Amino acid sequence: MSATIISGTEIARAIRDELNAQVAQLAEDGRVPGLATVLVGENPASRLYVGMKNRAAAEAGIHSRQITLPDTTTEDELLALIDELNRDPAIHGILVQLPLPRRIDDAKVLLAIDPDKDVDGFHPVNVGRLATGDPDVLAPCTPRGIIEMLLRSGADPSGKHVVVVGRSNIVGKPMALLLLRKAPGGNATVTVAHSRTADLGAVARTADILVVAVGWPGTITREMVKPGAVVIDVGTNRVDDPTRERGYRVVGDVEFDEVREVASAITPVPGGVGPMTIAMLLANTVEAAVRRGRG
Repeated sequence: MSATIISGTEIARAIRDELNAQVAQLAEDGRVPGLATVLVGENPASRLYVGMKNRAAAEAGIHSRQITLPDTTTEDELLALIDELNRDPAIHGILVQLPLPRRIDDAKVLLAIDPDKDVDGFHPVNVGRLATGDPDVLAPCTPRGIIEMLLRSGADPSGKHVVVVGRSNIVGKPMALLLLRKAPGGNATVTVAHSRTADLGAVARTADILVVAVGWPGTITREMVKPGAVVIDVGTNRVDDPTRERGYRVVGDVEFDEVREVASAITPVPGGVGPMTIAMLLANTVEAAVRRGRG
């Protein structure tokens, strides 16, 4: 048996086509969704990610404002900018690219963002709303994207046992909360495993759906996967590969070639979860604009 490949690239393209139509309709009504991205410093990876997000927003017809600040920016200056964006009626979503320079308190910055404009879903208010099952919460983009992947590929989590490997605030914890909700994409029985889990393989083998987000290549191997399980690989890791021109290749947290022989469906890396994250950032921005219009 060889697993069906769940293409995040294709699913994200379909979602972005749907969003294009929605944004066009909002524009006709005089409401253009606006996204502000804030980058502090010259981190090459962060510049790349922010550029990708802004290009995607522009392609969707979303008003995109990229603000790049020097590495010398103080915490007070950054907080003042966020206050300005909170009050700007043309901006419906605010994203501050992490990591920030060490002298700036990430938590204080995230707390300063208006929860209704928090399209990353990291504000404590939105974390609490997610934990209590609020159906209108702006959920973190990667977990929300995984839910969409599962539903659109015919792997509804309802009634299934889902094992989430990883307990980060960005993926693992919100993933578990979304899967537990009484809502589409929820109603699953959820186990959260992590680096201190005794006999991770035994726990992983109980999963009907296995979501892996630990940031370590090769964490999940063939013998750790129940035959017929659906495997979602969130990992993005660079490993040395002298056969490649750039000297490395990108792999996930799952041993793809061997696990695909026992799973019923699996996401590739790249081309799996990654494109969904950006699609969900756009979706959150559009939803924030719609809700602001209702208010």
